[in-house]
Amino acid sequence: MKSLYRFAFVLPLAVFTLFFSDSLRAHEGMWIPSTLQKLVIGDMQAAGLELSAEDIYSINQSSIKDAIVHFGGGCTAEVISRKGLILTNHHCGYSQIQSHSSVEQDYLTDGFWAGEFGEELPNSGLTATFVVRIEDVTDALNSAAEGLEGMEREAALRIQASALIAEASNGNGYTAEINPYFYGNAFYMVVKETFRDVRLVGAPPSSIGKFGGDTDNWEWPRHTGDFSIFRIYADADNNPADYSEDNVPYTPKHSLPINMDGLKPDDYTMVFGFPGTTEQFLTSDAVAYVLERANPARKAMREASLGVIDAAMLSSDTIRIQYAAKQSRISNAHKKWIGQTMGLERFDALAKKRKFEEEYREKAAASGEFDPEVPERLGALYEEFGDYAFARDYLIEFYYYGPEIFRFAEQFSDVAQHYDSLSDAGLLEGQIEKLKASAERHFKNYNKATDSRVMAAQLPLFLNGCPELLVPPVLRDYERKFKGDGLLMAGEIYKNTVFADKDELIKLLGKSGKGISKTILKDPAYLAATGMIDAYRDEVMEGYGMFKGAEGELMREYVKAIMALFPDKNYWPDANSTLRITFGKMEGSKPRDAMKYLPYSTLEGIAQKYIPGHRDFDVHERLLELHSERDYGKYATDGELRVCFLGSNHTTGGNSGSPALDARGHLVGLNFDRTWESTMSDIMFNPEICRNIMVDIKYVLFIVDKFAGASHLIDEMELVYASAKADAEVTLNTHDADGAVTDKDRKLAKAIDAVR
Repeated sequence: MKSLYRFAFVLPLAVFTLFFSDSLRAHEGMWIPSTLQKLVIGDMQAAGLELSAEDIYSINQSSIKDAIVHFGGGCTAEVISRKGLILTNHHCGYSQIQSHSSVEQDYLTDGFWAGEFGEELPNSGLTATFVVRIEDVTDALNSAAEGLEGMEREAALRIQASALIAEASNGNGYTAEINPYFYGNAFYMVVKETFRDVRLVGAPPSSIGKFGGDTDNWEWPRHTGDFSIFRIYADADNNPADYSEDNVPYTPKHSLPINMDGLKPDDYTMVFGFPGTTEQFLTSDAVAYVLERANPARKAMREASLGVIDAAMLSSDTIRIQYAAKQSRISNAHKKWIGQTMGLERFDALAKKRKFEEEYREKAAASGEFDPEVPERLGALYEEFGDYAFARDYLIEFYYYGPEIFRFAEQFSDVAQHYDSLSDAGLLEGQIEKLKASAERHFKNYNKATDSRVMAAQLPLFLNGCPELLVPPVLRDYERKFKGDGLLMAGEIYKNTVFADKDELIKLLGKSGKGISKTILKDPAYLAATGMIDAYRDEVMEGYGMFKGAEGELMREYVKAIMALFPDKNYWPDANSTLRITFGKMEGSKPRDAMKYLPYSTLEGIAQKYIPGHRDFDVHERLLELHSERDYGKYATDGELRVCFLGSNHTTGGNSGSPALDARGHLVGLNFDRTWESTMSDIMFNPEICRNIMVDIKYVLFIVDKFAGASHLIDEMELVYASAKADAEVTLNTHDADGAVTDKDRKLAKAIDAVR
């Protein structure tokens, strides 16, 4: 059941932490916009910001936050015109671009540009969400749970949260959720408005939008035009509505002006978006678990599947299109974990954590108020319950990111197990029709041979590495029968399953309910899939829940103590997919000995990387022509066409697509990545080397205008030349509302959330 509110002790993986350091830098932290005035606006202005806190976040007037969009629930986008045009990353819109592509009409390879409103492509299930307001409800929840502990406290918090949510969303079309911050030492309610008609407007070819591919991913220098363009549609009254041909472009409360002068090194920057998860306050034992168990296992599982998928995509254009979004989703985290491990080990994160824990113990013991042994108690939890967490990691990697046949087969469990009751209730026929429709969608992007080889590559790793409590007996039977040979085990399953062949499956669904049930209940893919899920529910879920619940309670105690014992530090709550702002400047770094990262890259670097026919480094003929002629138009900066730039803004997953803004709140770039060394920042931030990577907004406009010829989109935007307005008053581009991750990805996220 989907909940409208989340607590760390209710959804155990939703861990909310904070970070501190002996030398807190201005660019550390992901700040809640509603707290800027109280906490950091002075620091931001000292760093160069020319706006007030009210300009950035306001509930009384339009502000920058009204142009920030939670795109599909997993990325960020921003409004860039008064006709609802929004900009996000190419990789954020990749599933939508892929879904509209075919061998005959290959938008992934060729790009897509709608010439008029009627050519813009609808995307079933894609949403665009705005934050209406953020409200601190800590006192209201704590007063309701005063004096209570454990389950009683949780129940009281639930009741109070439900009441507040109901009041905030009563009859206004809004939704609301309450999230814990600082491990439940604070609570904020986020009230949101979600638009359900979001259409694809433009996307560059993948040779631009994914230039560098997996080779350059998480690397610097980057030369990736990582952007795509969508438009929000609303009903005639500018309200959210399901897709309809009668809908009209949404009129936003605020759209971002675009800085056409470009940045200089050391210029102020800020990133405004929805960062996913950071875990800055993990104890040394938790970090050891990540480094020694979780990351190596997850990395190995994904390497196995990527080896198969990458080869298959090179063998066929059909498979390339079918697996493009899947490969991107799998590979991104794989390379990140490698960099994260490298960074944490290189900068001795475990030693630093242990040193801090010693300092904590001394202060806690001296205080007489706080338990100095909390770190040890947390460590004991990992010792006692670590296998439950490890089993869950393997479930996610094998079941949710491994062979697709598992997830597909499990959809049929209701008909297989309850066909008689469904028939008695008159629901069986409708359920079977839904399964037929699901099969049509599934097989559009499915290749049996590829999926079989993914299983063959991953199954031995799963059987050898996963804790026994999660491994279903049916898979152990295959292991014994075929002596652990992955190819033989997978071959046996795919030879005898009905779920790998569309025609066979549709034929089966034409039989009686009893006939369908009898076949499915003995199907090897179905038995393996349901065996894993049953094992998780019967053997893992309770232990994992106990582990995360106890950890959440101890971390709440630990964080409260830290904030009291180290009062001179300015604390920020860990990322949890809610709206945040981070600030820094345009700057490079010196990540390793004898290496220096310059703060921006140029089109010249694309020409230097060009390898004809290479899947990562091929370059479109038109782009080479524009470079050769130096035909940059108004999009050059000091005679160069900049492509990407670095900033010292603290970002993470979910910040993909976030706007990079200058000191006046004008759009200067689009956040899309971090340097490889910076991936450690989810756990430990290093201000000297952690850098985020952004595509320059002028390169985006250059591609739209000079490369694609879609100048009608440029005409919608407000281009600002600050140098021509040096004496003008700094204003925001605001106006009244009355003025003129694929559906499959979201289902996958919900499924993973369900086992949390």
